[in-house]
Parts: sequence; C-alpha cells; structure tokens
Amino acid sequence: MLQSGSQRCKVHDIKMNQGDADYEIPVPWFLLMHPRGHVIIDGGLAAEGLSDPRGWWGDAIDAYQPIMESSQGCAAQLAGLGVAPEQVRFVVLSHLHCDHSGAIGRFPNATHIVQRREYEYAFAPDWFAAGAYARKDFDRPGLDWHFLDGEATDGYDLYGDGTLRMIFTPGHTVGHQSFLVRLPQTGAILLTADAVYTQDHWEERALPGFMTSAIDAVRSVRKLRALAKRERTMVVTGHDPEIWPGFRQAPDFYS
Repeated sequence: MLQSGSQRCKVHDIKMNQGDADYEIPVPWFLLMHPRGHVIIDGGLAAEGLSDPRGWWGDAIDAYQPIMESSQGCAAQLAGLGVAPEQVRFVVLSHLHCDHSGAIGRFPNATHIVQRREYEYAFAPDWFAAGAYARKDFDRPGLDWHFLDGEATDGYDLYGDGTLRMIFTPGHTVGHQSFLVRLPQTGAILLTADAVYTQDHWEERALPGFMTSAIDAVRSVRKLRALAKRERTMVVTGHDPEIWPGFRQAPDFYS
C-alpha cells in the first residue's frame, strides 16, 4: 500500500450534501508482487503534473488541489523500493480519473488493463465528468492495452490463480472496477477504489460527491458488501482520511 500525496477539497466533493468544510483525502495506490511479474494497481497522481498543475490537470485543481512532492510519484517510489520498471508486468486501473492514472506509460513491459467502456468514455466524457480525466495520462502512443467487457468479464482472474480478480463496479464512472486480492499470509483484501470513497459510503450513510450513476453506485456498494461478507475480506476504501492511515503502508511495512 502506497500513497501519492493527497488532494484538498470540500466535504461535499466526497460526501454529497455534507457541507463546505475543507477536507483532505489520501491518494492511494498499490503494488502487488507476484512470481510471474509485478502489478501496479492505479498509480496515484502523475508526478509530471506538479510543475504545471493547471496545464496538466486543468480547472479540476480548483476543486481538488494536489498536495504532493515529486518523490511521491509512482515510479520514484518504486525505485526507492528497489523495484525496476522492467519488473512491472501489469498496470491495472480501477478507472481513468487523474488521481488513479499516474502509472500509465511508465513501465516498458507493462500491459495496461482497464474496462473497455471506461477507456472509450475517457476520450469523450460528458461535460460534468470531463474535468476528472487528464488525457495526457492515458492518450499515449505505443501502449499495450487489454480491455475488459463489463459483466461479461466480471471476476477476471489476472494470473489464473486467484491472486487478483477484477470486480466490475460501475457508478462512480461508467467503467469502474474494484479488486479482490488474496495474499498467502494476510488473506483476502478488497480494494474498492472509488466505488467506495469512505466508510460512510460503505455503510450507506452518504452518496459520493461525484458519480455518473447514483443507481449503479449504490448497487455496486451492495455488490461489494456481499462479496466482502462471503470472502471475509479486509476492506480498503478509496479515499478515507480517517481509515487509510491505519493500514500498514510501504515503505515502512514493505518486505
């Protein structure tokens, strides 16, 4: 578990209709090490944007201000852990919003895995969603992409051994997916990504501040809750500033 800084926003940006107080959310991402090649899940914010935030992320920074050092970029943190770019076999993406797309195009051997409808929507989003996508992150020549197809590929098993499965969870975006990870010692971990921003969403006390479909968002949370109960998982929500610090994070808990 790693973090590429944070974003300063308002409570209502995360929890709909919950007020205008300042709110700072973590920007997590994940490294999964596997004998057949390592996996990056999402990748946080792109470090390149820090030199010209408005040029890279546009007016989105007025609502979500990045708070990050270049050393917190995905590639820099992996180098600090001794992981060479060539060792990354896959970059899997919950969705293509700019706070999740920071690993794209940085690893020469990587196949990038995303839902097909998410990829297509990112190039032509509706007006209210356009600011969340930084096209410079994903519109890059020469990348190897592998597309999943919604319900038809729900539960896609990346290695065929149950280590990482992709769970289709639309609502936050049209092609959002979450991840079920199984580790030898820790057991099952459910990475909800932005299908569940915070514990308030998990417990159905608030709707998220951004989504493409409230109905899909609610149904995806219920789908994940049923999965978590069945698999007895640890649940890691997407941007909860109260819960995220309690998880064991790299580099302190890296081995």
